[in-house]
Amino acid sequence: MTSEGLRERSKARRREAILRAAYKLFAERGFEATTIADIATAAEVSPRTVTLYFPSKLELALSDFDAFSVRLGSALRRREEDWTILDALEHWLREEISSRGELDDLADTMLELNPQLRAVAGARLAEVIQEGARILAEEQGADPDDFGPRMAAAAAAAVVAEVCHRPQEADIEAAMAFLRAGLATLPAAPRP
Repeated sequence: MTSEGLRERSKARRREAILRAAYKLFAERGFEATTIADIATAAEVSPRTVTLYFPSKLELALSDFDAFSVRLGSALRRREEDWTILDALEHWLREEISSRGELDDLADTMLELNPQLRAVAGARLAEVIQEGARILAEEQGADPDDFGPRMAAAAAAAVVAEVCHRPQEADIEAAMAFLRAGLATLPAAPRP
């Protein structure tokens, strides 16, 4: 292996150690009560190293969630040509569940125990879901501000939050059936 490859793996391990330490401490002590120095000590790195990887404590706390949101947005934008937005969402949910690990579980626990972080995460997820509403509106020939796309986006946000934090294959089936049935009941977009 090249020295460049070794360096990258070392950086990835250090980053994961920082995240793991932070998520555990945020869950145990709370976000506000945990300092960068506490995280550095638990991760066995210097406080400067923590801030080189994560410039702020909030960025550190929401790093996993932000990556999750980016993956969702990307999946919705770059869906297969013949897929609907719901097809893309279902495929993405299945991939997310199959790739979950211990760090994801720690992040979920941290968010559950820190309402202020959960609120910021919810606001960031809403931005991605609104993008989904725009795509859905386009598919249906509607305006993104119409009732149907807004209602579908709200339901999709709830589904994503539930399924991704309590992942079970059967839950995806039920969630997608719920979304498809709900979408089918909405009135068609008025044609200009």
